[in-house]
Amino acid sequence: MELLEVFKALSNETRLQIVQWLKNPEIHFQKPQHGDIHEDGVCVSDIHKKVGLSQSTVSLYLSMLQNAGLIKAKRVGQWTYYKRDEENIKKMIELLSRDL
Repeated sequence: MELLEVFKALSNETRLQIVQWLKNPEIHFQKPQHGDIHEDGVCVSDIHKKVGLSQSTVSLYLSMLQNAGLIKAKRVGQWTYYKRDEENIKKMIELLSRDL
């Protein structure tokens, strides 16, 4: 895990909000039509609706967050779901507390 990549991903307010929303998705998103919000995550279309930016921008933001290890994607049929990567977030916190 590259800390600089994590900081860059979180340096944008919308990307930070996405990670925060995914911490408690049942509060920030409607119950999904397909899949389980806790098991599968939140459908990319629901994230797109909430963010209110272009689909390409939201896809880029999700890709940045995924590359930084903050979220992970799961494909279920034709839908892609995102949820926090709690294991990587825990490692990042441990790394920060050790190195900074």
